[in-house]
Amino acid sequence: MNNNNPYMNIDQQMVGDIYTSREVMDNLTVLCDDFGSRFAGTPEEFKAAQYISDTFTRYGLKNVRLEEYPYAGWTRGGATLTITEPIERTLHCISLPYCPADDIHGELVSVGHGSPPEYSELEDNARGKLVMAKSSSPIDLGRWVHRKEKYERAVLGGASAFIFVSEHPGVGPETGSLQNNRPAPIPGISVCKEDGDFLTRCLERYEKVTMRLQTTDINEPRTSWNVVADLPGKDFPDEMVVLGCHYDGHDISQGAHDPASGMVSVIETARVLSTYASDSLKRTVRFIAFGTEEIGLTGAFRYVDAHAEELDNIQFMLNMDAAGGKSRKGIVLHHWETLEPFFHTAQQQIHADMPVGQKVHSYSDHFPFFLEGVPSCHMGDPTSAPSGRGFGHTAYDTLEKVELDNLRRASSVGARIALRCANTDSFPAKRRSKAEVQQIVDTDPGLEGYRISLKLKV
Repeated sequence: MNNNNPYMNIDQQMVGDIYTSREVMDNLTVLCDDFGSRFAGTPEEFKAAQYISDTFTRYGLKNVRLEEYPYAGWTRGGATLTITEPIERTLHCISLPYCPADDIHGELVSVGHGSPPEYSELEDNARGKLVMAKSSSPIDLGRWVHRKEKYERAVLGGASAFIFVSEHPGVGPETGSLQNNRPAPIPGISVCKEDGDFLTRCLERYEKVTMRLQTTDINEPRTSWNVVADLPGKDFPDEMVVLGCHYDGHDISQGAHDPASGMVSVIETARVLSTYASDSLKRTVRFIAFGTEEIGLTGAFRYVDAHAEELDNIQFMLNMDAAGGKSRKGIVLHHWETLEPFFHTAQQQIHADMPVGQKVHSYSDHFPFFLEGVPSCHMGDPTSAPSGRGFGHTAYDTLEKVELDNLRRASSVGARIALRCANTDSFPAKRRSKAEVQQIVDTDPGLEGYRISLKLKV
């Protein structure tokens, strides 16, 4: 027994409940089987938001509400990709979110993995051409190169269109947005690994390959919602700890792992904290189900805009995006070295596989909070090497891929971390200044994609 754990009794009650209940899997089943992808702009998105709101209310949370906001909507149309010379062949493809309607004729070029060195080697050879890049990243680069960065480098290079090739066999095309909350400047589509390999062979055999890409997608304004709910603190109710995850997925699958496994883990954390700790919380714990993350972190950006006056009061933001998957349930801090002792102590108390480390990226809902200087982290494995998504963002991210034990591990770590952040006498981090944030943005290798995106802003 660890006699230095002041939260022992509540820990045992919460974890015992989580590990003897199927509530978290039941919620995941509803989100996936009843509401499908929950893609932004669909009726199922709103139904999912209502379900999450009703569930928070049922669990006893307070001030439960849907916060509405406008965003740049997108609706998928048909897309056709055809080799016109030196052979004729039509390949299956899908548009990537925010792709515009267009009709492009041009020569195909490959930029390999789409890493910065490979784009540098391409030089001006992208101009006016269809640029093809794999979804994988070079092992020796030391970081993951996100789809958006590859697309935006193609745009900056003068490409007429972008072709994204899945790195994984047997899962079909991999989806993902081209831009954040705005129509993309050039078309971007995705093909499966097998067709990407075929196109690579064509380039090797024929040297010059000409293609036609036709897209019919629709970009038009729409409305979405963040779902917000509180467990009020008793001593410092205006100070808060935020736990969040997005609930929207991509339109081609259920998004069971990404994001729904994390969303239901947030909901489960809310359930057990409300049941066993609501009377003892010193600070408010706020739970947020973010909308429209998959097409630009829009819900999180809208939240920090709407709640700007509260940001000084946020002690900590924990992002649990896709946290109920197979990854270790660690604390990945965003350049908050002063917080490492706090979380190492928490790890010793809760006896969980919870590595603590530092790493930051700009591709999930923690990032708008990070940009505003709020102490933040995401749940994951800070020791893991850069890797692809596997079946993520494909049609095969479905319910049966998610294991109950992984949901329980994410929920139990999330609940115990939230309890400690809310109840510590003095949280060892304060909001950063804009200059401090900018220093990290300018220098961190993991934010290279974000720096590239700023070059496309009007």
